[in-house]
Amino acid sequence: MKVLEEDLLYVAEKIQNLDFGDSTFFITGATGLVGSVLVKTLLKYNNVYGHHCKVIAMVRSIEKAEKIFGKESDIEGLMYCVGDVTNVISCAEHIDYIVHAASETKSLNMVQKPVETLWTSVCGTKNVLDFAVEKNVKGIIYLSSMEAFGKVNSQDERVKEDQLGYIALENVRNCYPESKRLCENMCVCYAGEYNLPVTTARLAQTFGAGVPETDQRVFSQFARSVINGQDIVLHTKGNSYGNYVYTADAAAAVFLLLKKGARGEVYTVANETTTMRIREMAHLVAGEIAEGKIDVVFDIPEGNQYGYASETALKLDASKLRELGWSPKYDLKDFYNRLILSWNEANQLLS
Repeated sequence: MKVLEEDLLYVAEKIQNLDFGDSTFFITGATGLVGSVLVKTLLKYNNVYGHHCKVIAMVRSIEKAEKIFGKESDIEGLMYCVGDVTNVISCAEHIDYIVHAASETKSLNMVQKPVETLWTSVCGTKNVLDFAVEKNVKGIIYLSSMEAFGKVNSQDERVKEDQLGYIALENVRNCYPESKRLCENMCVCYAGEYNLPVTTARLAQTFGAGVPETDQRVFSQFARSVINGQDIVLHTKGNSYGNYVYTADAAAAVFLLLKKGARGEVYTVANETTTMRIREMAHLVAGEIAEGKIDVVFDIPEGNQYGYASETALKLDASKLRELGWSPKYDLKDFYNRLILSWNEANQLLS
């Protein structure tokens, strides 16, 4: 697909400038959004620049992996490691770098399956960190979430990595942000006790080309509304501020942090120009992406049956990452236009 191909080439060029050579990468959550983009980028890096990096994609389902990447026997440099991060990880290969991208991403599961959500984060991260110590890796990135900030009373100020807010422990949905926060501290502990070169990338909500059309998150629902010519329906007042980063920009940040991120440190990965209220984004999509052909309507149920995060006024500051040389390429309108174009391209291939 043309849009995704452009993104992969863009990030592959960033990798070339970082001089990874012919390293071996181990990526958990490889069939997820960010994980799959990382795997595809490394394979593109090999193909375009003549490198021989080995990419070990940890997956729970070979069938799903082959639908996304193809058979490993057909792709030079690709290997599958079948397993679940909640179990001890075993792989005989030498490994230089690890990206821990495995995580629950469905808000509904955070409400309906909070124990599994918590266990995947905490136990999974411990197993990956133990594995990284065993392999004596050159670098490891833990992918955290902006939800780890909690509820911050920042008002109009942008929030830096150390300005954490309140997380209500009596709220079942908070199994996700609380576990992310614990895992960040776990990374700090492994850096301190084992001198593990681990860095945390605290991602804003990430989307763009590469998101499957079956995705149910808010941005995907907005994009489908544009494609189907249907009004955008909000199930909250849309007062929360959102912070976003494009898939390729997030991938570029991950590779940069593998090389330049400080041991035990946390870096916010966000495009600061995208910060806006959910309802503002809905109106932007309806007015500019759909060219005013659809409207924004509200249908707010009692309770939180959809598992949405608590209302927040969080506005992220990504200056710490920018100081390493990172800068986002795409703005929010690009996110949507490229996402929708990638879905249209995929559907044309299937027809």
